[in-house]
Amino acid sequence: MDRVFALSFALFVLGGISARVVKVSSGPLIRVEGQPVSIRCDVSEYGGPREQDFEWMMSQDSSSGGSRTKIISTFDASYSHPSLSKRVASGDISVVRLHDNEVELKVAEVRTVDAGFYWCQTPSTDSEISGNYEEKVQLIVIPNTLRVSPQAPTPSVPEGSDFTLSCNVTRELTQPTYLSVTWSVKRGTSSEDILVFGPQGEVVVGSKFARRYADGGIRLVPGRNGVFELVVTRVTTSDDGIYECNGTEWTQEDGGRWVKIVESKKEMGTVTVTPTGQSLRVVLSSTSPQLLTPGNTLTLLCSVSADNLPALALEVAWLADGRDIITMERGGVVISNSSSSSSSGGGGAQGRRGEASLERTGAGEYRLGVRGVSREDGGAYTCRVRAFLEKGGRSSGGGGRWHMAAEKTSNVMMAKVATIKPSFSLSLDPVLTPQMTADPTELACHVTNITHLPPGSRLAVTWEHTSLPGVGEDPSTSHAIGSLDAHGNLIPAPSYSERMESGALSLSRVQPNTFRLKVLTTQEMDMGQYMCSVAAWTLNSQGEMIQSSELRSSALTIRWDAKRPSLNVVAKHIREASVGGATFEMSCSVAAENLGEAGYSVLIQTQDSLQSSVRTIMTLSPDSVVQHGGATDPNRRDSLVLTKASSAEFRFRLAGVQLSDRGYYWCDITAWTKQQLGQAWTKATSAESNKIRIDFEENGPSFSITIHSDASTVYPWETAMMECSLSVSGSSPKKDDLAYEVRWYFTRLRGGLVTSQVASMDRFGVVRKDTRNSSSEISIERKDTHTYLLNIHGTQDSDSGEYHCMATPWYLSASTGVWTQAAELTSTRVFLTVKFAVWESLKLPLLYGVSASVGVGLFSLVLGLVCAQCCCRNTAHTPRSRNKLMDLEMD
Repeated sequence: MDRVFALSFALFVLGGISARVVKVSSGPLIRVEGQPVSIRCDVSEYGGPREQDFEWMMSQDSSSGGSRTKIISTFDASYSHPSLSKRVASGDISVVRLHDNEVELKVAEVRTVDAGFYWCQTPSTDSEISGNYEEKVQLIVIPNTLRVSPQAPTPSVPEGSDFTLSCNVTRELTQPTYLSVTWSVKRGTSSEDILVFGPQGEVVVGSKFARRYADGGIRLVPGRNGVFELVVTRVTTSDDGIYECNGTEWTQEDGGRWVKIVESKKEMGTVTVTPTGQSLRVVLSSTSPQLLTPGNTLTLLCSVSADNLPALALEVAWLADGRDIITMERGGVVISNSSSSSSSGGGGAQGRRGEASLERTGAGEYRLGVRGVSREDGGAYTCRVRAFLEKGGRSSGGGGRWHMAAEKTSNVMMAKVATIKPSFSLSLDPVLTPQMTADPTELACHVTNITHLPPGSRLAVTWEHTSLPGVGEDPSTSHAIGSLDAHGNLIPAPSYSERMESGALSLSRVQPNTFRLKVLTTQEMDMGQYMCSVAAWTLNSQGEMIQSSELRSSALTIRWDAKRPSLNVVAKHIREASVGGATFEMSCSVAAENLGEAGYSVLIQTQDSLQSSVRTIMTLSPDSVVQHGGATDPNRRDSLVLTKASSAEFRFRLAGVQLSDRGYYWCDITAWTKQQLGQAWTKATSAESNKIRIDFEENGPSFSITIHSDASTVYPWETAMMECSLSVSGSSPKKDDLAYEVRWYFTRLRGGLVTSQVASMDRFGVVRKDTRNSSSEISIERKDTHTYLLNIHGTQDSDSGEYHCMATPWYLSASTGVWTQAAELTSTRVFLTVKFAVWESLKLPLLYGVSASVGVGLFSLVLGLVCAQCCCRNTAHTPRSRNKLMDLEMD
């Protein structure tokens, strides 16, 4: 009995008094028949082992005294009731341990018979009974009454129209559950949600549809009796796909958390959006004669039709010989190009087209009228229609975003005006032809044999260029260089404007009938065929300049034998580095062929071996700007120099070489040219030099490491000490020229081999401690230059395991004067055991028990003697009978 009392007292001292708390999922839990169910249970504030066992029971009565059915246990495989053993064996009912003190009861497919109260019980491991050891939660199982009935949408929808996605989602309300409906679209293997409605009336829109929903392009229309409609307006071809409807039934548990209990997804159907371009038709017709006389009116009619014509906003433009003359924007605003084109000198629309007007005569009907035609109004007329669709919904008030859905051009209608045009001849002659790249070029365009040119007429010229095959752009396409209009204005083409502004290329009129093109520095891209077009401009009856005739010269080919530039780069030693700390210097000389005046950029590159990766150390731009590469140590940039010794020689110097500098070094040089002053550099060619090697040897010190523990076995709350010793041999540096980085590691042998870092001390003496799963304290002490101590104060059972240390030596190189990192060292492992001192824990309680027992016994004996003497003594003397036999019998 005394031993039991002492053992109980010891457990009380070690474990302490705790009030056990068992918790389960908040209830009641409403779930749908046939769906999975998970119920969690955890225990806290308990005594005994960390890993706890759990038992699950079920009853139809919520009282604790009701009949319960055993379901499953974490430690007893035969715990389950015979009625549930098959479901447990099949895995339909299982228990999953989440943590040492937490498990989860899982039912793969819940049944209506599973409804009731579920009890989670934990067997006691505490020294005293305190707290609760079981907890219950109610599970309500309802039948699966969720029904999703979608209505198939229109399979084919014209672009810009609307379609409706109707879905009927219902369920029988037996418990407080809620519904939500989700529309999604599937394209290929991916599916994305469009809109989610519910479960409390909120609307969640997919990220790709948020802007469209805000603009009103997607509208939700809740109906009656479970009917929900999603209206998608102003559809585009991106709306193609397979649409799905997903109905979900939810329940809200304690804390406001929404739990999905069942869902059903049904495919609604495929929607194909017909592009506007497939149905858009543009037809051009004429109500005026094809042969007109000056002063007549030209009338043309453009008819537009499309399947979704009411949803389209049309922009209608009339073109004559490919040039816009008048446009009606989609808002109905008419813009005439006559004034701007008249002043441009390139065939003015005001003179060519007369007075142009455009009006809409009906749905899809647009009429062009040109009054007072002149002899220049003849040509090919077309009607170009651009159809726009509004991305925003109809509720956006017309402020939506527009995009062009299709563009169509009508058939060509020819209009002829009887005229007598001026005539002349053209000849294109070379004045200067280039013999090589960068030579000048000069061409002259002569106008001769001029007839029928009225007084006051003027000539305008346009220069064109066509590239040769293999040089520049597509040789079949002619590109404009620039023009001089009838008023003498210079109009450069966009691709030549920069060269004209800088003076590298010029267009001029040297005589009334002679025009000149001059290129100061001809490039390879300038090779090709050149042509000049001359137009005669005359005054019409209103005193306006109109183009009366135009003639194009024959092509003149400009070409030369273009040799590709090349570089030859040679690297050579200037100073070799044979020992550490010396200076390495090399020069790179460039020899160029077929290259004029150029600038050079230099890359100094290196690699440790011929198979290793290439690193860039320094760069020098053609403008002599020096930059350091990614392979440069910022602390050593003062030791690196890259200079330009001459126009074709560069020098690289590396002072104070180290072992890490050993390897191959070379120059990568690129030649750059400029077409003219002020322009950007253009790459011509590049080349690499031969490789020069830095190779020298330096014998550094060698290191070793050992670990020693003062004791392999300690008792709790004692201090364990481990010593990590390092030694150095070879060319041993001085004491102040040596430092170590020391790290301690611990490997726990229980619960799997897991190694973690305990603490570290860097070479500057800064100590860092890592987070540990123990209440003991650790400290690191540097005993001397080569010895480091790890102390574990107040050891616990969790400190049992293997310990080892790792160290990285750093030493100051005598040759380079730079701190050098040596190879990392790893010690052997020592084992530390923390024993549980049973006798030391129990000897005091046992001693106290024995002393108390002896004290109580002596006290009882003394008390008995006192009572016998004081309370039970008979003072009257009775004479003893002489009959001894009688006396014995009486006694």
